[in-house]
Amino acid sequence: MKFLVDECLSPELVAIARARGHGESMHVTWLGMRSRKDWSIVRRAIADGYVLVTNNTTDFRALLRREEVHAGLVCINVAPGLMSLDVQKRLFALALDRLGDGEPVNELLQITLDEHKVVHVERYDFPIGR
Repeated sequence: MKFLVDECLSPELVAIARARGHGESMHVTWLGMRSRKDWSIVRRAIADGYVLVTNNTTDFRALLRREEVHAGLVCINVAPGLMSLDVQKRLFALALDRLGDGEPVNELLQITLDEHKVVHVERYDFPIGR
């Protein structure tokens, strides 16, 4: 499994992925895709077999909903005012734990830290019904 971390999240997440054995993981900025349109990032993730990692849940869910096959989507959602590098790293580590060795093809793993600092984890087929 390899991950493509969106520019809205820290490149340090790639280091975590690589340390856990996902050596081909990348950050969009390292691929020269900084400030690219979301659809362009989706195309790259699909073409290269990346599990996409973002906190731009609404836009990327809408784009991947249209795809027949994708490697997976990991959404890290944080209540306003709670996002920090430490929170990103902890939630991404949790996402890796939850994924385990299972490829998340056509799945969405959503990790949410709500305003009460409670973490919610959801994993389901995406798009639903396929």
